[in-house]
Amino acid sequence: MDNAMASLTAETKSMCLDIAGFQLQVLGLEQRVSTVETHITSFTVRDQELLYLRSKLIDLEDRSRRDNVRLLGFPETIEGANIHSYLQETLPKLTGLTFNPPLEFQRVHRLGPKIGEDANRLRPIIECLLRHVQTRQLLQAARSHGTFLMDGLEIRLTADFSKETSERRRAFLALRPRLRQMEVKYGLFEPARM
Repeated sequence: MDNAMASLTAETKSMCLDIAGFQLQVLGLEQRVSTVETHITSFTVRDQELLYLRSKLIDLEDRSRRDNVRLLGFPETIEGANIHSYLQETLPKLTGLTFNPPLEFQRVHRLGPKIGEDANRLRPIIECLLRHVQTRQLLQAARSHGTFLMDGLEIRLTADFSKETSERRRAFLALRPRLRQMEVKYGLFEPARM
């Protein structure tokens, strides 16, 4: 009986030591989980800050592009040696607008690299106008007219947006016909070309 009691006492002490070890491990795990939760909270706050900063960056990029107009459909060599003077003459004729003072550009260039002498490739032209009012006039004419025809070429003028904004706007293109049908059906707006 004494041997059984001694054995039981020894096993109990061993179990108490094991339990104490487990308690230390649980306390260590609790501290680690608490640290991880704190980090997750700080990462969530940082993610929100990053999303906010990203949206501000996109907004700033769009604002810096607000005087830009993209011209689509002009063949590669149509402008000749001086793209500025070509567009100063062509855009008023194309849109039917009179600009006083005449159009002035901060810069005008083709987008993307020139690859060979491929005349069929239509790299867009991007222009940054000196006067914001003239940018708005061109874009309003483009909105009301849609596609312009010039010597059998379809020319389009569009606003220049950041990649992110362009993708968001493109996502709504699928809804356009349905919205237009609803506008006409319920008499919300006059049917207009988009």
